[in-house]
Amino acid sequence: MRVEYTFGLEEVEIPYFSVESMEGPEKLFRLATLILNVIEVKERIDVIFHSPNQNDLPRKISSFETILRSAPRSPDVAFEEGEQGSLGSSYYRWVTIHHRNS
Repeated sequence: MRVEYTFGLEEVEIPYFSVESMEGPEKLFRLATLILNVIEVKERIDVIFHSPNQNDLPRKISSFETILRSAPRSPDVAFEEGEQGSLGSSYYRWVTIHHRNS
């Protein structure tokens, strides 16, 4: 599903993003570049990872963190695991990313 919208990032207190972790590594790379751009202007970003495979979530979150930290001049960020659960046959875990220099 694609949703198009027009509002400025400055109008959003905490940006939220979602990634379906079964879609493959290309989604993690896209999310990482998006987060790197947004974390420059926001001190906190929340991401929900979701998957039909509960065991896949920790691996994908770890891979995402590795990709994010590998960027040239990557900002100093802290990862905080949040709420996790399931809805039917889909599992999810929230992750908050804090910019430490903010």
